Amino acid sequence: MGPLLVIDAGNARLKWAVVNHYGWTTSGSIANASVGVLALTHWQNIVPPTRIIGVNVAGNAMQHKIETQMVRWRLRAEWLTPRAEAAGVKNGYVDPTRLGADRWAALAAARRRQRRAAVADVPPMPCLVINLGTAATIDALTADGVFAGGLILPGFALMRHSLAANTAGLPMTAARGTYADFPTTTEDAAFSGAIRAICGAIAEMRALLAVRHGTDATNVQLLVAGGDAASFQSHLTEPLTIVDNLVLEGVLALAAPEYLPK
Repeated sequence: MGPLLVIDAGNARLKWAVVNHYGWTTSGSIANASVGVLALTHWQNIVPPTRIIGVNVAGNAMQHKIETQMVRWRLRAEWLTPRAEAAGVKNGYVDPTRLGADRWAALAAARRRQRRAAVADVPPMPCLVINLGTAATIDALTADGVFAGGLILPGFALMRHSLAANTAGLPMTAARGTYADFPTTTEDAAFSGAIRAICGAIAEMRALLAVRHGTDATNVQLLVAGGDAASFQSHLTEPLTIVDNLVLEGVLALAAPEYLPK
């Protein structure tokens, strides 16, 4: 199996990794504004891939910029789009094609992890697939692999930027504020409010998914990815797994599962 280049083009950053039959060999990320120098920087010395697979939610112009950085390999990138069913996931969206490709890939990775974690005679646990980046997405995956639906919220930084930009009395910068149970400064109130808004949405979705399964919230797994995942770890309850590259893992689950560990 030759090396693959796997891509997750998000709203603010592009993540990438090279994988071969031994596993992940190298990876990186770059701000979308700098994608035009990938060929001269991050990708200059990587092993030439034999296949390029990715998901893109950053639009057609970004896709063209990314593809321009690949011309020396003379390969056409395979951009994955959501389907009604794939990799053991049944897509519950009214129009399956309207689901974000990154969310679809993350669900595929989660389904694979569900199956691997289940032991003999014990079915997989239901889980929430959470990505905490520019936007916060919270997607419900049932124990039998049905994507039941999900939420999209402004991400942690976006919530605070929105308050600062649109409220005259809250001119705090994004760098200010710390978490407190009972905030006593305006900066801490905005910081803590954004954390609790996202955690509250996660808790409510967890409770609803538990009810659907006739169980309690402690039996709903959280899979958390994205740039803000580590910042939220202490505010969420077990069972909880932080995954660095859930979307990239899902791209492989959808299009090249033979590259993932058995």
